[in-house]
Amino acid sequence: MIGFDQYPSFQFFLAIFLTMAITMILLPLWIRILRFRQIGQQIRADGPQRHLVKQGTPTMGGVIILFAVFISILLLTQPTDPEKTSPVILPLICGATLLTGVMGFVDDLSKVARERSLGLKPKTKMICLTVISVGFCLIAVNFAGIAPTISIPFLPPLDFGVLTTTLHFGETEFSIPWLYVIVIFLLMAGMSNAVNLTDGLDGLAGGGIMITMAVMAVIAYRSDQLNTALFAAAVTGACIGFLWFNAHPANIFMGDTGSLALGVAFAAVAVVTKTEVASLVVGGIFVFEALSVIIQVGYFKLTKKRVFLMAPFHHHFEQLGWSETKVVIRFWIITALLACAGFAIFFAQFAQST
Repeated sequence: MIGFDQYPSFQFFLAIFLTMAITMILLPLWIRILRFRQIGQQIRADGPQRHLVKQGTPTMGGVIILFAVFISILLLTQPTDPEKTSPVILPLICGATLLTGVMGFVDDLSKVARERSLGLKPKTKMICLTVISVGFCLIAVNFAGIAPTISIPFLPPLDFGVLTTTLHFGETEFSIPWLYVIVIFLLMAGMSNAVNLTDGLDGLAGGGIMITMAVMAVIAYRSDQLNTALFAAAVTGACIGFLWFNAHPANIFMGDTGSLALGVAFAAVAVVTKTEVASLVVGGIFVFEALSVIIQVGYFKLTKKRVFLMAPFHHHFEQLGWSETKVVIRFWIITALLACAGFAIFFAQFAQST
């Protein structure tokens, strides 16, 4: 295997190609299995009426996305230099992504078993996401060398470790930076749910993650975290392969298995590259989709009126008469613009640090 430290750009594009190829090879078989087992998407009754034709479309395509990513990681990652990057970082990102994917898989199965669009209870999901995000944060701070700070361009880093409890286990110290734990929980749980909410149109979430993770791969590469860049590139390639079958009219959906896990993967890469703020711009389309639901629900409870014709925001444009393809393509364009703006923020932050 060609060393990543010798030809990192080669490995970067190889990861994209390999995961894309694995996804495109395995998805047709997975679709046939799902159809044979009658495992299909349950469409919400209060959604756009044109979506009712999607009832029964195979779901849980996220299983193949995650499988392709992890196979590529096993084949392509190289030993890291502990003086540059902690060897804990990549397993930590993969672990958080996998655990969230398992939660999403259980959620998808419960929807199929109950034959309705609701799976696990929101409280159960939130407990799982809390455990995953808090565990990720504590391991990152104590074993991966991630500082409990938030970097903002043109400003000094914000220290979120000011309220820290330090536990002693013999000669080992274990720190709990309470404020930073809260910030990372909000970022990871929020982004996971935001991507899940965005996954309402054929190709919308998959294309959005493809664009945003490609930018995060460049950010990780520029930050000298080559294995993290490889992970992000692998996700990008898997989404490209998935879109071949998820483009309108979709043959398969990623399901919560994919959307919840990919949201956590995006947030995890942001944390280890110290781009928590920039990532909110890179993934701005997901942030606004989540905010549209919060605004809609909150305003309706106060006034019994709606801000949008339907939430999440992409359904608003469908209700205005836009075709599904038109909404998706325009959202991709907006995502690309926001991703470029987020990268500019990162570059300003990077230039400031150097």
